Amino acid sequence: MSESLLTVALAQISPVWLDKAATLEKIKAAILEAALSGGELIIFGEGLLPGYPWWLSITLASAWDNRIQKEIHAHYARNAIQIEKGELQAVQELAKKHHIAVYLGLIERPSDRGGHSLYCTLVYIDQQGEIRSIHRKLQPTYDERLTWSPGDGHGLQVHPLKAFTVGGLNCWENWMPLARTALYGQGENLHVAVWPGAVRNTENITRMIAQESRSFVISVSGLMRKSDFPAHTPHLDVILENCPEVLADGGSCIAGPDGKWVLEPVAHSEGLLIQTLDFNRVLEERQNFDPVGHYSRPDVLQLKVNQERQRSVLFNE
Repeated sequence: MSESLLTVALAQISPVWLDKAATLEKIKAAILEAALSGGELIIFGEGLLPGYPWWLSITLASAWDNRIQKEIHAHYARNAIQIEKGELQAVQELAKKHHIAVYLGLIERPSDRGGHSLYCTLVYIDQQGEIRSIHRKLQPTYDERLTWSPGDGHGLQVHPLKAFTVGGLNCWENWMPLARTALYGQGENLHVAVWPGAVRNTENITRMIAQESRSFVISVSGLMRKSDFPAHTPHLDVILENCPEVLADGGSCIAGPDGKWVLEPVAHSEGLLIQTLDFNRVLEERQNFDPVGHYSRPDVLQLKVNQERQRSVLFNE
């Protein structure tokens, strides 16, 4: 296939909520299905592994020193991913075997921050199965701050993929103009936006970013229904008491570099969405606007980005 063409798979699926082993199996099945369909890049929604913290908005999550909240949080932490312990190894091996790149939204419990706090992380694995970036969400949104920690700029990176240069952000990070600009400045022309799942989140911003950047923009959302909560979930009765039937309805979509739909938002449908993108469309639309190139004024406006991984304790070597 031409270097200018890239076949992408949007994995709009639900997790096996807060069960990392079972959710990993579902992710591996999706990767295999995408590869067999000719996919060269597969994308999963925000925090899919092992799931978004839905309980925060439907229980009294801000209650101080509350046993129920502590026990749910502990269950969440036990099912978070420790990348340095090789918990993504099976995904990496599949990526390498089938020559497919992966953007995977997960909840991380990293040892470089002590191994107890949780981060909403977007991981990029290349077609050789190597982890190339681990981006921790810069600013958790509203009630997410009750369980997620703020990240840093280390993961604001882009990656070559055939003719494209890909980069990604988590959910409302995509509303942060400077975070977007940090990726544009590194040559991004295929932007990945991952979401927990809602058409209301993706239907406007996907086209807006595409128009602003003159890039392809892929929004990938998860699904979550009341029936998706496993029976072994701690304090399930409390969670279900005020739980709507649908918490995440999807909304995965793709906009082209002209801001028009390549794939309109898809709701309430679980599975893979497959599309082939043509890099030449980027070059065509950059003719009249390039936000960090000919239509920028670095003599007037510049952005400084700190890409250092932040740590609380530094030891002399």
